[in-house]
Amino acid sequence: MRSEVITVQTGSRPTVRDITSEAERFVAGQGDGLLHIFVPHATAGLAIIETGSGSDDDLLRALDDLLPADDRWRHRHGSPGHGRDHVLPAFVPPYATLPVLGGRLQLGTWQSICLVDTNGDNPGRQVRFSFLSG
Repeated sequence: MRSEVITVQTGSRPTVRDITSEAERFVAGQGDGLLHIFVPHATAGLAIIETGSGSDDDLLRALDDLLPADDRWRHRHGSPGHGRDHVLPAFVPPYATLPVLGGRLQLGTWQSICLVDTNGDNPGRQVRFSFLSG
């Protein structure tokens, strides 16, 4: 298995960051297999969605509706409402596995791999790409 960790800057606000190009570079020339992507953080996840058409903003808005950044959370360290960031991975998992054929990701036409980070307290994230040859 081939594995590599990249660092992604997500900033100080909730964000959906497209990491498809990084994943494509990682699998280029690798042949057939599976790409597993993992975010080793308790407050971030991965989503496969369309970007650039407003879906990324819609996702953040839906997460705000579902997981408001207010004082309802028992987990209270960090910024106000930070407890919701620790619940996020139950809804947006910290992993994804994708097929790779001929060294190319097999995403649908409008699909992108996105790092979802609602935690402004941690502006840098690591993402592990692991390729299992078929």
